[in-house]
Amino acid sequence: QVQLVESGGGLVQPGGSLRLSCAASGFTFSEYYMYWYRQTPEQEREWVATITSDGGRTMYVDSVKGRFTISRDNAKNTVYLQMNSLKPEDTAVYYCNARRGLFRIYWGQGTQVTVSS
Repeated sequence: QVQLVESGGGLVQPGGSLRLSCAASGFTFSEYYMYWYRQTPEQEREWVATITSDGGRTMYVDSVKGRFTISRDNAKNTVYLQMNSLKPEDTAVYYCNARRGLFRIYWGQGTQVTVSS
């Protein structure tokens, strides 16, 4: 059974940091690209970051470049999103996504991140 379980969300003040984790099981994690997305009630789900299967390349949406870092540990079947210098506009539910090809796509249940003073 495929599972992606996010954790690490919460309430943080502007300028603060959080690290999200996504633990994967039920598939060969090291063969999948991993993604983080986020969504608010007012907006469609937005892509945030990508990491290749071997961790050799990462990509980010412009709004988080220089503040967020995606990483993975294939030995632990886990992907991370380190979020620094958080802003109120980063408030969203953050989702982990695993993808291999066009048809093997899995989603986690999401974790809430709230940036507020």
